Amino acid sequence: MDFYNLEAQKLNGTTVKMDEYKGKTIVVVNTASKCGLTPQYEGLEKLYQKHREEGLVILGFPCNQFANQEPGDADDIQEFCEVNYGVSFPMFAKVEVNGEGTHPVFKYLKSELNGLFGKKIKWNFTKFVIDKNGKPVKRFAPVTKPEKMESTIKKLL
Repeated sequence: MDFYNLEAQKLNGTTVKMDEYKGKTIVVVNTASKCGLTPQYEGLEKLYQKHREEGLVILGFPCNQFANQEPGDADDIQEFCEVNYGVSFPMFAKVEVNGEGTHPVFKYLKSELNGLFGKKIKWNFTKFVIDKNGKPVKRFAPVTKPEKMESTIKKLL
């Protein structure tokens, strides 16, 4: 299994192969718009703006598995992210990150990097950092603010 062999659908319905992000430092994060951690969108966007020219990309994957905190459809999610946080990094269609319906991207990342709950994702805004070669290198807890990831990201850029 290789990160670059995976694909996912963007909010607009187009399918993207992860090999489109080859050579970039990637942050994959499961998001939600009605979560106490939702303001992390702001920090993620700041990181993206600050380091995208150096090769950083952030991939947001909305998820409704935690207390129904992402109930909207693709249009609702897109509008919420743009209007409230100015999100310009790629956002993908809603996915499941735990259980039988786990999206392949998260199945792969969880198999490579365990967290506090082993292979499960604890909550929204769990963040995975992947190096330029597609290797997952670090997993950050939901409560870890995006700016706390910057030193790890800078080492990989």
